[in-house]
Amino acid sequence: MAEDKTKKQNKEIPAQEQSGESYESDLIQIRKEKRDEIAAAGRMVYPNDFRPGNTARQVIDECGDLSKDELEETPRAYSLAGRIMSKRDFGKAAFAHIEDDAHRIQVFFQKDRLGEVFADTKKLDIGDIIAVEGEAFRTKTDELTINVRTVRLLVKGLRPLPEKWHGLTDVETRYRRRYVDLMVNPDVRTVFETRSRVITAVRTFFTDRGFIEVETPMLHQIVGGATARPFITHHNTLDMDLFLRIAPELYLKRLLVGGMNRVFEINKNFRNEGISTQHNPEFTMLEFYQAYAAYDDLMSLTEELFASVAREVTGSETVEYQGKTLDFSPPWERITMYDATINYGGIDEAILADEKEMRAKLTALGVEPDPKWGWGKLLVELFEKTAEDNLVGPVFITRFPTEVSPLSRLCDDDPAFVDRFEMYLSTMEVANGFSELNDPEDQEARFIKQLEDGDFGEGVREYDRDYIRALEYGMPPAAGEGIGIDRMIMIFTDSPSIRDVILFPQLREKDSE
Repeated sequence: MAEDKTKKQNKEIPAQEQSGESYESDLIQIRKEKRDEIAAAGRMVYPNDFRPGNTARQVIDECGDLSKDELEETPRAYSLAGRIMSKRDFGKAAFAHIEDDAHRIQVFFQKDRLGEVFADTKKLDIGDIIAVEGEAFRTKTDELTINVRTVRLLVKGLRPLPEKWHGLTDVETRYRRRYVDLMVNPDVRTVFETRSRVITAVRTFFTDRGFIEVETPMLHQIVGGATARPFITHHNTLDMDLFLRIAPELYLKRLLVGGMNRVFEINKNFRNEGISTQHNPEFTMLEFYQAYAAYDDLMSLTEELFASVAREVTGSETVEYQGKTLDFSPPWERITMYDATINYGGIDEAILADEKEMRAKLTALGVEPDPKWGWGKLLVELFEKTAEDNLVGPVFITRFPTEVSPLSRLCDDDPAFVDRFEMYLSTMEVANGFSELNDPEDQEARFIKQLEDGDFGEGVREYDRDYIRALEYGMPPAAGEGIGIDRMIMIFTDSPSIRDVILFPQLREKDSE
């Protein structure tokens, strides 16, 4: 009976002949029956006492260059565990590929060698996790293989993996079931291995330059550090509303006041705003602050950072992203927002000299200007609407209007602008930095203006007075910057969407699975 069930499960049934849900349910039921048969025979179905002595990568490294004769002359025994990713039965023998930690190796089951245990291999399915022990050899097709002398089921996979002939290709399903995506799409694991390497390289870059990594609160009593709509939560014991942080900036600058002159943090921010290929409500940011530095110092440091990470991760300072070549070799282009709007956006200089004309141009572009917008906000809107999509970069956009930069230091030669930049790669804003405003009275006035304009978000009716108190103790001249780690990873993995580089991105709720 068990033999019949195995044949039924292993038979390829074309998807068009099956109702997908009922077909999967049938396979799950068959696998449960196999699990129960194993348990009924007195063997554990989910043991936890096996410790693999080797990995597939180790077998490949040690035996990959050895010939068939060399392996026969000096047998090498190995002990491995892995998930079955393919299986081919040939009566009294069977082949399978198992995968551990993204490396695959073939294993060979033979009835003459395994004896009665060979019958257990008939109950194994793709997706099961097994333990094997045996010697490495080469098959007639010269494939490196483990000739199994003992085999043991460690985990029975009850739900079948996506069928090999069509795979897991639906993008939303891949995001929702990332655990399956990682199993069947090897390139996905590579993306997240690269993500880890990039973050490690970033940490090393800053610690090597005397920066201290710190952690600041995720729960804020007062919204601050950026202009964005926050998520609101409630602390039951204190009976108070709290905000998930939109930026760590104000806490990090408190550390400058306290005498920690070089600090950085890599952590999560939360913004209750839209979702797109470049935006996720929960995202990872790098923020760093350096006393006795100005915004142009950080532009140079950013050039060094990206060139260093590129060399570490790709071996070159040149990266291909979505068909475009990005050369991180310093120096990069630096251009004011005003000039970029003209040169990259194609806006006539005469339009930028007349607010009425700027409003009319925005309306023609599909943006309805708010009556309270001044010249600076109008310039930013025109820049974003016309120039951003032409910025391949890497390029620094400098000299931002004061109106849209409440935390930045004023330019010495013109108080209508601040010492601020944004860095663009392949039309994406990846970094934002500026010389810090350390005049407490100026900062408080700008906070009050933000509050009056509603820039802190709906329902927010106060600004961070304690931060003003900290500035009154005296914050050294400094510069700070935020870099979107997720967008940085997109660049270094050639990923078109931010969801491709976040293991579990936020998605709309589905009515039914």
